Amino acid sequence: MAMTKADIVETLYEKVGFSKKEAADLVELVFDTIKSTLAQGMKIKISGFGNFVVREKRSRVGRNPQTGQSIEISARRVLTFRPSQILRSEVNASLEGKPIQPDSARRGGDEEDE
Repeated sequence: MAMTKADIVETLYEKVGFSKKEAADLVELVFDTIKSTLAQGMKIKISGFGNFVVREKRSRVGRNPQTGQSIEISARRVLTFRPSQILRSEVNASLEGKPIQPDSARRGGDEEDE
């Protein structure tokens, strides 16, 4: 099962206390900002999460696997994501059955009391 944009909105609504419309607007704003930044070819670095990078690929010659005919694959931009070491270790910890710690526990304190 995959988490959808609606699931993110619902989680934001429940945990932060925004109205559903405010939560939906916030999620849309974040995604629109990410999309427009990547469309400009810029890199996005989210600390503790990972990096989104747009790479340029040159045109190249490929082969049609059914016919064996050579075709030119046009130049294009591709999006890559490299997870941070923190994200990698949390995903791997969840595979080992260890609970994933909330942000406040990772940083050594409960920030809600501050």
